[in-house]
Amino acid sequence: MSDQASHIERVWPSREWQVSEPEEVGIDRKKLTEAGRFQADDAGSKPYRILIARHGKIVSEWNFRTDPLEKAKQASASKSTFSCMLGVAIEEGVIGSENDRVTDYYPELMDVERGQGPKEDRLAFPENEGITFRQLIGNTSGYMKPGEAPGKVFNYQTFGMNILTHSIASAYRLYTTSDPERGAGFGTLTNWKIRNPIEGSWSWEYENFDLHPDARTEVFGFFTGYQMTPRDMARCGWLWLNRGNWNGTQVVPSKWIEHATIVSTEILENEPEDKHVYGLGFWCNDQGRIWPDLPRDSYAASGAGNQHIWVCPSLDLIVVQSPGTYPSRGPFDSPEQVEFRRSMQSFLGRIADSVR
Repeated sequence: MSDQASHIERVWPSREWQVSEPEEVGIDRKKLTEAGRFQADDAGSKPYRILIARHGKIVSEWNFRTDPLEKAKQASASKSTFSCMLGVAIEEGVIGSENDRVTDYYPELMDVERGQGPKEDRLAFPENEGITFRQLIGNTSGYMKPGEAPGKVFNYQTFGMNILTHSIASAYRLYTTSDPERGAGFGTLTNWKIRNPIEGSWSWEYENFDLHPDARTEVFGFFTGYQMTPRDMARCGWLWLNRGNWNGTQVVPSKWIEHATIVSTEILENEPEDKHVYGLGFWCNDQGRIWPDLPRDSYAASGAGNQHIWVCPSLDLIVVQSPGTYPSRGPFDSPEQVEFRRSMQSFLGRIADSVR
C-alpha cells in the first residue's frame, strides 16, 4: 500500500456501505472513467454489474441492463466461502486438521457404486478413502476420477465440493445423508459463522444437476448455492482482504486466509507451471500465472455466470463483477479461457492503474 494510501481512513461497512468520490480514496477519476469506457466497449450489448471498493468504501457501481439489487447465483465462486468455513471448523476444533481424512467424518463418500455416480464411469474408488479436506478444497482430491491419486492432479470439479460441505455440516450435526433436507444444512452454518458477523444479506438453497435416476444425489448432490448482490460479494472480498477480520472480530482465521490464497503445494509439486493458479478455494496470482501484469498478491473467487470477486490487498482494492463479461466456464487451458483472462487482466489492470 502506498504512503498516500496509508493516510486515508479505512472504514468497515455496516448494513449499508459508505460511498466515496474517487479522489477521497486515492483513485484517479480520469483513469477510472477510462476503465469504465473500456468495460462498456468490451461488453458491447452484454449486461454487466461492476462494483469497485477501496479502503472499505464503494467508489463506483456500473450497471448496464441489470438490476443492482438482484441476487445472482454464485456457482463455483461459492467455493471460496466453503474454504473459509473449513478454516472456521478447524479453528473451532470441530475438524481436527486440514489433513484429516474426510472418511473419518463422512464415510458416505465411499458409498457410491458403479451406476450411482453423477456419470456412468463415476464411482468411489478404493484410493478415495484417503482423501483429505485439504485435497477436496484444493481440487486435487481425484474423487471419483479414475487414475487420479489424491493430492497429485489438479482437476477442477463440483462433486468433491459437495462432499466437503456435507462432511463439515455433518461434523456440526447439521446434515444427514438419509434425509438431506431435514437438517439446517451447510448454508445455514455459513449464515451463522460468516454472513451474520459481517452483516451480509445473501441467501442460499440446495441445487442439483440433472442426473440419472439411480444417482446418489444425497451424497454428491445437494450443492449449497449462494445468491448474492454485488454489495454482498464485496463484503466477502473485504473480509478476505482483511485476512478474515471484520472490524476487530476474527471471523475466519487469518492464517487460513493467508495460505488459502496462495497456490497450493500439491499443485506446485505435481503440475506444470501453467497450472500454478489455485490455492484452497481461491484462484491465486502469487506465481503470476493467471494475470502476469497484475499484483502478485491478488486473488479471486470465480464462478459460472461470470461471477468474480477480485481482491488486491496491496492496493486495498476490491472489484466485483456480477455478471462480468469474462466467462469462467470451460477448461482452464482452453484458448477461449486464455483469451478471456487476457481481457479480464486488461480491465482489472486499468482499475489498478487508477490507484494513486
